[in-house]
Order: sequence, then structure tokens, then C-alpha cells
Amino acid sequence: MHDKNEVRIHIDRTAYRSPTPTSGAALYALGKVPTGHALYQEAQGNEEDEPVPNDAGSVRLDEDEHFYSAPAHKKSFTITVNGREKEVDHKVVSFAEIVALANIPGDANTIYTVTYKRGRRGAEGTMVEGDTVKIKNGMIFNVTATSKS
Repeated sequence: MHDKNEVRIHIDRTAYRSPTPTSGAALYALGKVPTGHALYQEAQGNEEDEPVPNDAGSVRLDEDEHFYSAPAHKKSFTITVNGREKEVDHKVVSFAEIVALANIPGDANTIYTVTYKRGRRGAEGTMVEGDTVKIKNGMIFNVTATSKS
């Protein structure tokens, strides 16, 4: 008989039982993930697999979820800003970062508008000063400048 807070998961094609929620560190230990490797949670459909941090942060597990280990590498994302490909080495970008990547001249009277599409889970929308958004490869940003009069 299994604890109701335990689920069956798979790490590198081996089945394990784990409490849920658990921590990333506990998953690394359970799956005996080698030093220098990272653990990834397999995503459904056209989504990117998510890295699992090797720390004490809470990870909620679903029955029969699949994980795999692979050599750790620095992940970069290719996004398009105003028709030009840009490399970003972190998952969350700010409004200010996108405006800087657009490299549009402006002054104190310039107001920027940022729109995006092809985001995570098909997200699209508008960013304003102070906003951040999680990115994925192939995401498209458009930045326009308007002068205050």
C-alpha cells in the first residue's frame, strides 16, 4: 500500500516512488543524477523541457511524470526583437532588456511599446515598464517608439 502523497515518477527510464511535493535536491538524489549533469522534466507537446533546480525548492509531481538527466550546459534562448535574432542567457526578461535589445534611439520624451507572441504555451501580449516575461526559443518581440508631445 502506498502513501496517498506519493506518486510514481520516472527518472532516466527507471520508475521510482516519491512524495509530492518534494525538492529538486531530493529528485537528484533519488535518480542518482551524476555530478555535472542536470535533471529535466519532460514537457508535453511542443513545449520545452524544464530544468529542475538542484536545491530545496518545492517541486510538485504528477503520477507517471518523466524526468531525464543530461550533461549540464548553459542554456541560451534565441528570440527575435524587431526582426533581428538575439541570444539571451536567462529565462526571464524585463521590459527594459527588450527595449535595450531593440536598440531604438530615444530621449526622455520617448515612450516604448513592447508586444510579444509565440511565448510559453502560446502566450502573447503587451509589456509595460517594470514587466517581465518568461521566454522560449523562437519568441517574437516588437518594440515601437513614440515621442511625447
